[in-house]
Amino acid sequence: MQNTRRKTNRLQNYDYRNPGVYFVTICTKNKKWLFWNVGASIARPGTTPLSQTGVVVEQAILNIPKQYRYINVDNYVIMPNHVHLLLSNFYDDSGRAMLAPTPHLSEVIRQMKGFATKQAGFPIWQKSYHDHVVRNERSYDKIFQYIDNNPYLWEKDTFYCEY
Repeated sequence: MQNTRRKTNRLQNYDYRNPGVYFVTICTKNKKWLFWNVGASIARPGTTPLSQTGVVVEQAILNIPKQYRYINVDNYVIMPNHVHLLLSNFYDDSGRAMLAPTPHLSEVIRQMKGFATKQAGFPIWQKSYHDHVVRNERSYDKIFQYIDNNPYLWEKDTFYCEY
């Protein structure tokens, strides 16, 4: 029997260590509802609808800039069965544009997922993640707004499912 290779969803010939902005979506294993309390309708940073696992995931997200000095979490939202992140790595501590490559995006996501899984004590995530390289300010603004509005549109979301 022949092994099937997983198709890569990364942008061809793009170095994910270079300064840039990335929109990342990560789903739970089997798209299981893990991150909101049962019956919750809106979950934003600092609100109570997050489940215990959702709180663990939020801590993992907030640890990204602590773990990786030049990676910023510009915006994020924790949905019942997925997470959206807007990550950037353009600037150093003095606000100057980065010249040297930073950690590969896959390393940042792997570390975040690993931290959350270890803290939760059980497998949380699907095997991979989806990313989009944000190429201009208009796209950035649109994605930023999408992340902000996503909880309010949960029932229309692509990943929507009943608890």
